[in-house]
Amino acid sequence: MIKKLSELALLIPEAKIIGEDVEISGIEHDSRKITAKNLFVCMEGSHVDGHNYIPQAMERGAVAIITTRKNFEPPSNLSVLVVPDMLNALAVIVPYFYDYPAQSMRVIGVTGTNGKTTTTYMLRQIFLNAGFSVGLIGTIQILIGDKSYPNPNTTPNIIDLQHVFAMMREQNIQVVVMEVSSHSLVENRVAGIEFDTAVFTNLTQDHLDFHGTMENYLRAKAKLFDMTSRRGHKQGKTAVVNIDDAAGSQILNHCLCDKITYGVENSADLRAVDVNVRADGMKFKIRGSFGVMDLTLHVTGLFNVYNVLCAVGAALAENISPDIIKSSLENFRSVPGRFERIFADIPFAVIVDYAHTPDGVKNVLETARKIAKGRIITVFGCGGDRDNRKRPIMGKLAAQLSDIVIATSDNPRTENPEKILDDVEVGVKESIGEKFYERIADRRSAIFRAIQLASSGDVVLILGKGHENYQILNTGTIHFDDREVAHEAIISVK
Repeated sequence: MIKKLSELALLIPEAKIIGEDVEISGIEHDSRKITAKNLFVCMEGSHVDGHNYIPQAMERGAVAIITTRKNFEPPSNLSVLVVPDMLNALAVIVPYFYDYPAQSMRVIGVTGTNGKTTTTYMLRQIFLNAGFSVGLIGTIQILIGDKSYPNPNTTPNIIDLQHVFAMMREQNIQVVVMEVSSHSLVENRVAGIEFDTAVFTNLTQDHLDFHGTMENYLRAKAKLFDMTSRRGHKQGKTAVVNIDDAAGSQILNHCLCDKITYGVENSADLRAVDVNVRADGMKFKIRGSFGVMDLTLHVTGLFNVYNVLCAVGAALAENISPDIIKSSLENFRSVPGRFERIFADIPFAVIVDYAHTPDGVKNVLETARKIAKGRIITVFGCGGDRDNRKRPIMGKLAAQLSDIVIATSDNPRTENPEKILDDVEVGVKESIGEKFYERIADRRSAIFRAIQLASSGDVVLILGKGHENYQILNTGTIHFDDREVAHEAIISVK
């Protein structure tokens, strides 16, 4: 794709060009990715200023930059596009540059505090079995067909995201299922994407370090449904909403399109009944306008009942037959790091899960209680540089719902791990009573300790990091995979 700098300038009121009107072959915010004739985006953050990397961008072939600095004096042979607001400018310029690739495929956006990843993987399986070429964008990875690409954020920034959609269009992807984070909605990362089906899983406390209040958090999630409700180039827009969640009715107020509600407790378009949760899976029925879908599944836990319901709703919204939906879900196994069993020849269970919010911890612990014959031993921590208000809440839940609690580090980032544990411990000590409790800042040692304490019939839960194979410390990022460490710990006690 080639666009003139002047074409991009025309899209932004008050934009101005300094220098020549050059041809642009690509847009990048990372100077290391620049190639010939690229436009370099000079983002200014709290830690990094893109203007400092202009020389490197020019060396790699950048012919122009975009900046908000009105009096910027560029090096010779470099054109400048000056805009009043960077995020708003990129929200218009980038989708236009890539010729709005999302318009050429069906796009299903899944938002909510918990359940997004599992729901998108279930949907991917359903659409593949229905014969579609499928793309997936989410926390674990980006999948274009069967090819995997790393993804640093749940929802990539607008430049990377539009580039991904352009790649998907080139490879004739027909359906994209993607996780849509609240951050991405506030920061306009999903601008230019025409969503066809929007799914709401739930809203529980998280990200208040970013949003400030739960009201702001809800308002951010609701933007996805505002976007889906707008008239676009495609027909058939649907919102799929968890009506059991307290925020569900408020989300519905933003849905000026077709609606499918789902739930277990309340009357809904899709309702789960006769739920039977077991250690090795679960059975339940879904009642809907199609009749009754009788499911026998490999996944377990009430939280997965909701994930299944919203996947069914989204698939029905996209006109997939109930028979294909049923067979796809009954063959679905699991998602990496989501209630993932570590298989080994031991008399107790070890499960790794991504739960890192109060609601996530509660769901996993309640599910473990239903399948445990012995004690529940919980290893968990809280991330640094994130909402510290949820730390004592998570500590209290772990103490209430476990028999043994070991508090440890998650991704402490720039914070002191002991300070994070102090916050967690406030909640633990409130409810731990006479139960066994330890705090071990070193995560590897904590996992080893939990498995050393386990005996026949126990369930060891290792919570917080799930699929992640790294740990972010104040000294940098190291390789760390809970699943690998658990295997090593199991070998050490056998």
